[in-house]
Amino acid sequence: MGGEGAMMAANNSLKNNRSLLAKRKETKALGGSYSTIELKKFPKATAEQLEEIKKRIQIKNKQNRVRQLIATLVISILVISFLLYIF
Repeated sequence: MGGEGAMMAANNSLKNNRSLLAKRKETKALGGSYSTIELKKFPKATAEQLEEIKKRIQIKNKQNRVRQLIATLVISILVISFLLYIF
């Protein structure tokens, strides 16, 4: 029957890949511990600082929405005028 050589090659390839998997260096690198790592201390934000940050983010988001709206309108006008010019 045909295809027996291809199946044997596939089985050999799978066997070789399985044997190479155990030799990978990445598996050895995962055996470490985090006990010696010093965590950084970040300052706590006050309620006023959080409100200021919130307002700044809201202003930036509003500006981005306006820019996106203007860009969308300009592109839409250009596309519509181009289509009207063609047809």
